[in-house]
Amino acid sequence: MGCTYSVYGVGRKKKLSIPEVVVFAPCMRIPAQCDLQRALKGLIPGDVIDKLSCLRNRIALVADDTGGSAITELRQALEEYLSILIGLTKKEHGLENLVEFKWKNLVDGRQETSVANAWFELLSVVHMMAMLTLCEADTIMIPKDYSGSGFRVVSTDCKRDAVDLLLKAAGYLEFCVRNVLCCIPPEIKKSMSKDLQDGVLEAISIQALGQGTEIQLGLAIESQKATLSVKRRLACELLIYYSQAYQCISGCDLSHGYGKKHMWFIKWKFLEAKAAAYYYHGLVLDKGSEPTCHISAVCCFLAAQELLVESKKACISFCLATPVTRAPPLWGAMKHLHQKIPEVASRKSQMYGYLLEQEKALQSLPELPDFQLSLRPDDYELPAIDPAWDSGNWEKQGQQPLKDHLNDSEDEIETE
Repeated sequence: MGCTYSVYGVGRKKKLSIPEVVVFAPCMRIPAQCDLQRALKGLIPGDVIDKLSCLRNRIALVADDTGGSAITELRQALEEYLSILIGLTKKEHGLENLVEFKWKNLVDGRQETSVANAWFELLSVVHMMAMLTLCEADTIMIPKDYSGSGFRVVSTDCKRDAVDLLLKAAGYLEFCVRNVLCCIPPEIKKSMSKDLQDGVLEAISIQALGQGTEIQLGLAIESQKATLSVKRRLACELLIYYSQAYQCISGCDLSHGYGKKHMWFIKWKFLEAKAAAYYYHGLVLDKGSEPTCHISAVCCFLAAQELLVESKKACISFCLATPVTRAPPLWGAMKHLHQKIPEVASRKSQMYGYLLEQEKALQSLPELPDFQLSLRPDDYELPAIDPAWDSGNWEKQGQQPLKDHLNDSEDEIETE
């Protein structure tokens, strides 16, 4: 949900800071203290252990001190940490289950999980990178300054940058689902944070694509070159994304802190998307010359108006769900639609009221067209493994190669 969430209560004065949310990101999880030295001492060179510990501690310290707002510094440290962490996941090293990795919730500092599995650590790191990227997109979409008219102004470049970040975050999460979760044993998955469930990760990835599509729809509305067909296609794609996100999350355990809030966010955006899809489909149908076209169009407009009312209720439920947040002022596509849908629904229902009375049997909501989705998550690949894991380097430093060390240990056990 945003990188910062703070409530201050000191002395007599109390200041309540309720964050505003444009791009939703569930609470960020950050590393908690764990003893890498004790678990790995004697198995790998000391400088490798030191590098792992130093980078992990740096990530935890910076995230704690800044509330996750030092995005560039954290992203760089996470990438560096990943390159050396990968070595712990290699089967030939035999180190997958030696370190008990601990992570906690950034907001309240509560330790959520403690798991002795290197793949869990890798999953948590990439997940944190995704949350940071969503936070960055959220920051871009919430400008500090307002225009003189009192309305929020976000530049076109900022909107395009936000779309790029959303695709990047979706790529991180898709990588987690397809390439990391499959490496974690089922019994370990049961002990992990509910935020790391397959369905939850997939839902966030898909909703990021949906939010990117919403921004694109807003840009299309602002453009004089964008045709009505293009706007309808984007609105229908937006609905498909949120339908898929809802399907993913509906089968998950949502009893954890952010589960219900996440579900309300998807419901809110789903209803908005459906209203947009019916509105633009109605505009296309209304261009037809047959009376049935106008009747179907009015049905679409009235449905869109009703969906918009329901979306406002869902938005309030989302904001009130723990932790409490604020909805942003209307912007982009939804600002336009909240103005146009009631107006068009009223005008067209009056214009074609006589047709609705004459042809009551035709008053049914038409099906929305199906479109192939345009946005895809960015491809993500892990960084190259750190050269420190090269056993040749260990021999130069006088360190026994890990494979030989493990073989020697097995021989000792057999001798005993």
